[in-house]
Amino acid sequence: MKRRSRKPNHVEVENFWPSFTDMISTIAIILFFIVFLMYLNNIIAGKNLEFLRKELDDSQKQLESSQLEISQAEQNLRLLKMDLERTMAEVTEGQLELTLSNQMIDEQKAIIANSNQELGDLRQKLQGIALIRLDVLTAVKDSVENVMGKTNSAGEPLVTISDTGNIIINESLVFDRYSYQIKNEGRALLDQLAIAFETVLNDVETRDKIDAINIQGHTDYRGTGEDNRLLGARRATSVVNYLLSSNGTLESSYASYFMASTFSEYRPVSAGSTEADYAANRRIEIGIVLKDDQVQNIIDDYLEEALKDFE
Repeated sequence: MKRRSRKPNHVEVENFWPSFTDMISTIAIILFFIVFLMYLNNIIAGKNLEFLRKELDDSQKQLESSQLEISQAEQNLRLLKMDLERTMAEVTEGQLELTLSNQMIDEQKAIIANSNQELGDLRQKLQGIALIRLDVLTAVKDSVENVMGKTNSAGEPLVTISDTGNIIINESLVFDRYSYQIKNEGRALLDQLAIAFETVLNDVETRDKIDAINIQGHTDYRGTGEDNRLLGARRATSVVNYLLSSNGTLESSYASYFMASTFSEYRPVSAGSTEADYAANRRIEIGIVLKDDQVQNIIDDYLEEALKDFE
């Protein structure tokens, strides 16, 4: 039996070492790549970290800026709150002042209303005093007309009441032209006037308010001023004298109430230049002069009551 040759075994040993070397090389390459990858990873990680740090710094700066803005906003808010509180205080004070003003206005309205009422009462009393003149002369006029009628035979009114509240007697009813002697027709009229005035003055309440009964003589503007004044005064005096002489009671009891005066040509009732205008201006007017103390007493009473309201 032949012995086998060992040569194949030698070949197997030679093939083992190259394989081991290849394996080591492969491991080394793998380790290199791993290390290389780790290196790259570190580089990338470092860059990311730097980026993150930069972002962190930016965020920190933004945060600080935001905190500064928040702080400023909080300060502004505190200032606004202080302004609001001050404004609310002013509004409250204004409301209080408005309330007080409204109260004062209401009080003033009440005072004004009361004053208006008092002034109305005063006006009514003064008007009542003023109406006495008209009432007296209306009573005299009615008394004359009830006895003698409203017109004479020529259709002329016996007596009229002027816009000023005086009785007007046409000159032609009492006097001839340029004369101050009373005509017969005028005597009957003046007789009745004397009776009417006696009746009026017999009333104590009315008499106490009368200061004088003023008989006025008026002329037209023709002639000199001196002649017209003299004629007007003489006619007024003639009327007063006749009234008192025709009624003994009137003279003995009430002569102190009668006065004569003249306005001559200076208070015409017609501005025309016709004969009718001249005739209208030539007239006798009878006016009532009220006592000043009657009006003054009313005013004093009003002032006394008004002063009480302010005490």
